[in-house]
Amino acid sequence: MIISASRRTDIPTYYSEWLFNRLREEYVLVRNPMNTHQVGRISLSPDVVDGLVLWTKNPIPMLGRLHELEKYNFYFQFTLNAYGKDVEPNIPSKNDTILPAFIQLSKAVGRDRVIWRYDPILLNADYTMEYHCKYFKRLAAKLSEYTEKCTVSFLDLYKNTARNVQPLQIQIETHDQQLELLSTFSEIAHHYGIFIDTCAEAIELNGLQIPHACCIDKERLERLGHCKLKVEKDKNQRPECGCVASIDIGAYNTCKNGCLYCYANYSGKTVQTNSEKHNPNSPLLFGEVGEEDKVIERKVKSWKVDSPGSYQESLFDS
Repeated sequence: MIISASRRTDIPTYYSEWLFNRLREEYVLVRNPMNTHQVGRISLSPDVVDGLVLWTKNPIPMLGRLHELEKYNFYFQFTLNAYGKDVEPNIPSKNDTILPAFIQLSKAVGRDRVIWRYDPILLNADYTMEYHCKYFKRLAAKLSEYTEKCTVSFLDLYKNTARNVQPLQIQIETHDQQLELLSTFSEIAHHYGIFIDTCAEAIELNGLQIPHACCIDKERLERLGHCKLKVEKDKNQRPECGCVASIDIGAYNTCKNGCLYCYANYSGKTVQTNSEKHNPNSPLLFGEVGEEDKVIERKVKSWKVDSPGSYQESLFDS
């Protein structure tokens, strides 16, 4: 089993104490987003957790406690863009705070455990193609010693995203603009020795040496964990997504970063209400289990090929 923490919210920034408590107690409760009274109880025992993928824009609250991840095979998806407070209002200074945090994290856990994300890319009168190329190059120059890979993507205008980004007066990029921008990004990335790929983009960019990304990455987890995993592609993601199956332990409408492009927050008011219900000692990210809730034990297992059962299955694979 692979744990995603989380596509839905920034757990390392705002809920790291809760996460460490969950790892120590080796279980977590997660509400079904489609049926909030259905609660899954998920084991976080190192015996069944083959990988832990941590998504963040600011890992500083975790930096002093990284040793508590030692029992797990983990890596970070670290988003570091060149936007200002008009787009990412609650992210600290990139130059003074976030960039040094990226470097500190990489030095602590290794550059192969910190994936740089420059996404989503959006265009308007201020954030032009020239702007993105300029700052992508500056970041690549500073991060080349501290990461192996950069994942990029363009903005997807979901219903709530389209509403929230209206003040930015977004200009939808053309196919030719996408190709031109990513061609420059590819040249920059390869110049600095950084592998580059795209997250869930339908356009084919093999000619630019930009493959599709696997953000929940089977091969990376195998390499870091010195093991083989028998895990399938995640059927719940878009066809262009290369991720393998994982269980997300986050919750929508809980991230306080306030990024206007975020698809996981529907309203700032709801985020505030939910975050006020957060208890770091609760097995739920926010709130408590109520009388109407039904807690169901999720059946999980290790996907390691040499784990009991999995290895026997592999013997009889055609």
